[in-house]
Amino acid sequence: MRYMRFFCITMTAVLLLLMPAAVFASEQTEPDQPAYSTALMEAQTGMLLGGTDADTIRAAGTQTKLMTVYLTAEAISADRLQLSDSITVPPSAEGTAGATVWLRAGEKMTAEDLLKAVIIGNANDACVALACRLAGTEADFVRNMNAAAFSLGMRSTQFADSTGLSDGSRTTAHDLALLGRALLQFDFLTPYFITWRDFLRDGATELVSENRLVRSYEGILGLKAGHGDASGYTLTLAAERNGLRCIAVVLGCPDDDMRFSEAKSLLAEGFSGYYVTTPDFSPEFMQPLCVRGGTAAAVLTEPDELLSIAAPNGEGISSIVVLPKYAEAPVRRGDIVGSAAFYSGDSLIYEVPLRAAEDVPRRSFRQTLDQLLHAMFR
Repeated sequence: MRYMRFFCITMTAVLLLLMPAAVFASEQTEPDQPAYSTALMEAQTGMLLGGTDADTIRAAGTQTKLMTVYLTAEAISADRLQLSDSITVPPSAEGTAGATVWLRAGEKMTAEDLLKAVIIGNANDACVALACRLAGTEADFVRNMNAAAFSLGMRSTQFADSTGLSDGSRTTAHDLALLGRALLQFDFLTPYFITWRDFLRDGATELVSENRLVRSYEGILGLKAGHGDASGYTLTLAAERNGLRCIAVVLGCPDDDMRFSEAKSLLAEGFSGYYVTTPDFSPEFMQPLCVRGGTAAAVLTEPDELLSIAAPNGEGISSIVVLPKYAEAPVRRGDIVGSAAFYSGDSLIYEVPLRAAEDVPRRSFRQTLDQLLHAMFR
């Protein structure tokens, strides 16, 4: 019994001595988890140029409002809504939490003023008013938001409301860059996005943008800054310099100033490090594809429409053509017969199919016999 007590005491002491070392080793080997996500996108091509943890799903927060703006802009572009239209504020908008312009049920405000309230003032009640005007209810509008997100390629995004007040709205930095890119097509939004201070109700209601860079950043195209308990400090920022448009996204940042410095660093990386070009793919470099059993011995090929590429400065674009040794007749114009791949350095940018430029019917028995006789007696 004495030996058993001694053994237990000894083992307990050993375990206590080893435990801190084990905990320390565990802490040392655990990979660092980024505190926030970032993304850098070139707007013309939609290419993701950089960022950290860009596809990590996080709370969308205030950035949710960008989709509300997008659907409103779509309705205006399709003439389903005019900026001058008077909108009656629904009861569901009154008393909305968070940032508001203190809308009252039954109050009338133009679509333009509501849009300014959302873009400049981050007004949640204005979001609800626009949502109800466009879809009847906010719930129906949210369904439209999610459908639009899917069509834009925002496959990791799910919206739960029109404002971002709900923690159920989730997205990624990459997805927000795609949304920012889509918003840039609406030129009439730019004056609102780059406005720092404005007024509603004949000067009685002041709007001040949280995006302080609209006052000073060269080439600013705007978009949105926001913050919340679940989302942290967020920013989707777009700017243009020397014909290059870039979008920077910071999502889940723990510090107000840091989100702006991070976004500026990302944009600087884009403007100084990349250029946009369309690959030079001249038809004279294309080799015809041999056709076996056809009325012609070969067929010319042509690529689908070539896309622009954002490439690092100092790096050219190279291409590789992949074609089989031959194709079996019949070959129809438009048939995919190969592919062309474009590279920036060792990185694949994209591929395009190569298609037959003309028809090559199958050779008949009589045509085959004629060819053989011609070859024999030539």
